Amino acid sequence: MKLEWAHIQTVSSKSYTCGFCSRPLASEKAYSAKNSHTGQSAFIYICHHCQKPTFFDVNDKQTPGSKFGDDVLGIDDEKVKHLYQEARGSFSNNAFTATVLCCRKLLMHISVSKGAEEGKSFVEYVEFLSSNNYVPPDARGWVDHIRKKGNEANHEILIMSEEEAKDLISFSEMLLKLTYEFPATSKKYNVSE
Repeated sequence: MKLEWAHIQTVSSKSYTCGFCSRPLASEKAYSAKNSHTGQSAFIYICHHCQKPTFFDVNDKQTPGSKFGDDVLGIDDEKVKHLYQEARGSFSNNAFTATVLCCRKLLMHISVSKGAEEGKSFVEYVEFLSSNNYVPPDARGWVDHIRKKGNEANHEILIMSEEEAKDLISFSEMLLKLTYEFPATSKKYNVSE
């Protein structure tokens, strides 16, 4: 399908969340293109905050899509921080199986970051998190859910869904907040443990 692009112009206002900086915005300025056969239009909006482009195709699909989950503060391990952002970035590109695999791998990195030995089995990393109280007693089920879904994505011929990827990012985000953000916040305010 050939699109013919025009210069930036005023178009119908579009509200979206930027896939680069994760900030919400609305804009009525965009580059537009029209398919000469169907009359359908595609648009490129420029984020007011980071100045990066977001493409909306003729079906209004956003690329890059907005990231799911929130940033987590206080992560003092660059590999952990990078892997969480990689999971969110994979989600924004509709790579849901990759998102699930990143969340599984994230459990290993968190364990090693908090003192587990490298080269252990995946189950041992999960056990380390639990036995060292990084996972609250009533939350063991969701860490196990990350493990199970990650194993399915890694060892079976399956494609993970958007909903499964959302679940795992949500669970991973909570674990990261409990493990890094809340302890960092308590130190900031001199809250005793």
